[in-house]
Amino acid sequence: MASNQDKAVAPDAVPAGQTTNDSDRNLPKEGEYIQWRTLPAGNPDQLNRWSHFLTREHEFPGAQAMLYGAGVPNKDMMKKAPHVGIATVWWEGNPCNTHLLDLGQKVKKAVEREKMLAWQFNTIGVSDGITMGGEGMRYSLQSREIIADSIETVTCAQHHDANISIPGCDKNMPGVIMAAARHNRPFVMIYGGTMRGGHSELLDRPINIVTCYEASGAYTYGRLKPACPNSTATPSDVMDDIEQHACPGAGACGGMYTANTMATAIEAMGLTAPGSSSFPASSPEKFRECEKAAEYIKICMEKDIRPRDLLTKASFENALTLTMILGGSTNGVLHYLAMANSADVPLSLDDINRVSAKTPFLADMAPSGRYYMEDLYKVGGTPAVLKMLIAAGYIDGSIPTITGKSLAENVADWPSLDPDQKIIRPLNNPIKSQGHIRVLYGNFSPGGAVAKITGKEGLSFTGKARCFNKEFELDTALKNSEITVEQGNQVLIVRYEGPKGGPGMPEQLKASAAIMGAGLTNVALVTDGRYSGASHGFIVGHVVPEAATGGPIALVKDGDLVTIDAVRNRIDIIKTVEGVEGEEEIAKVLQERKKTWKAPVMKPTRGALAKYARLVGDASHGAVTDLGGDAY
Repeated sequence: MASNQDKAVAPDAVPAGQTTNDSDRNLPKEGEYIQWRTLPAGNPDQLNRWSHFLTREHEFPGAQAMLYGAGVPNKDMMKKAPHVGIATVWWEGNPCNTHLLDLGQKVKKAVEREKMLAWQFNTIGVSDGITMGGEGMRYSLQSREIIADSIETVTCAQHHDANISIPGCDKNMPGVIMAAARHNRPFVMIYGGTMRGGHSELLDRPINIVTCYEASGAYTYGRLKPACPNSTATPSDVMDDIEQHACPGAGACGGMYTANTMATAIEAMGLTAPGSSSFPASSPEKFRECEKAAEYIKICMEKDIRPRDLLTKASFENALTLTMILGGSTNGVLHYLAMANSADVPLSLDDINRVSAKTPFLADMAPSGRYYMEDLYKVGGTPAVLKMLIAAGYIDGSIPTITGKSLAENVADWPSLDPDQKIIRPLNNPIKSQGHIRVLYGNFSPGGAVAKITGKEGLSFTGKARCFNKEFELDTALKNSEITVEQGNQVLIVRYEGPKGGPGMPEQLKASAAIMGAGLTNVALVTDGRYSGASHGFIVGHVVPEAATGGPIALVKDGDLVTIDAVRNRIDIIKTVEGVEGEEEIAKVLQERKKTWKAPVMKPTRGALAKYARLVGDASHGAVTDLGGDAY
């Protein structure tokens, strides 16, 4: 893979010679990105391919003085040692991220033992678990862009020769991959790892973060009770017990929620060491992975393995396939589209449906199943699953990886899945013969919508629309027990919560989990916002066009009859509250309604969310903020 990629355009740049295969590589396009000077690849004694132009001779004496002040020990290291950035998505106050600084320090020491300069830096994050159901959740999705922007910024501005990123929570993983696709320098990702499971003494069963939200619904509807019928514990006591024991320590939420969805997918793409996605946060294996990262990043530097060499259509197919197999989060769709956009890999909603149609759903894992990532780790983890799927032809084992070996070679020596384990069903006995994620089109979502339907709730749903113009309106209705089984089938529509309208496309686990806890099996949920990876039930999100731009979701009225069909991949208004039926007639009704619709006043108009709302694209293209185009 040796290359001498980047043609220079800066005033002090000297064009680098190109190897014969450069034209075949997917490189950041000139004009879209700054073209950085770089030394030719292939010389193991010149791994400082980007930093060389900052530290050679005396062109930038101030820069060298600052680097000596920052800790470069001597002139030889200044002139020859490569600079490796170690980006930790660390902050205190969130178990997914609170330990990442320590992992980064282990990586730093390992990199320094390889005679390289290790520069640890940080970026931000948002805790979905803490912000769920509140105004803070509006900042969650846009944190992905900030993570990508900040890592790109430091890596490029500081002339780093490579990057090791250590994410922990949902938006962290796609954020660091998007950054890698932009700077396209040797890169390794280390997932912060999953949390150990919690246990409730009063419920007498394992619990996790989702238990909190589902218990809230049960609490509101008078269904929350201790396991022992003779217990004197009150429902409030049970809530206290759940809150105190659902998250027993560091690590990401333990089910096949968004964090584990993204981590397993990225491992299947070859961007992490084998096992990274299933090693628990506090396990010895996670610490050993940090030690090995220095070896892997050096391999990538010596062999000129770049992120865009690994971010290919084949690796994205692997990611989608594993997500369907494991029952992963609908948020994965949004993030894969965004990652592919950053890497200039063609990926669309049609690819999602195509892969889903040919991939069985096998994993009995939370949120819809019984098991957690910690359980999968005990029976062989993600490598054992990949090994099985490569052998069966579902995963492409020939793709290259950060180890310098193929994905198949990475997992060849791992133990196979125990045939008696119950977590991953056999291919000939799936939970569902096709994937659980479906992309729906129709007069309700002409630009697409993403549904999570495991089959346990059925494959179709028809009910009367009940509209809520913000998430808090639905939350209030549930809190006041205003939605009941006796009201019949209802399609609960939460709108004006899309990327622009939210702004920020907030997740709505609070409502979906409360409905599950309340036992409301007569409802489906539809939104132009998102659902958490922990959400389950009959749910449809990512509706495009969103309400704030005047999409049909803004025009639907209470009492309109809406049908969701996961077999035909459709979501449609089939009868209006006025009694109008038929495709053409309903289209005319929507056109008339559009004439009286008024776009909402944008709020807020300043700050990070306002900037995001002005820049962000639609959910069907990943809700990204750097689609390109002229600034002036």
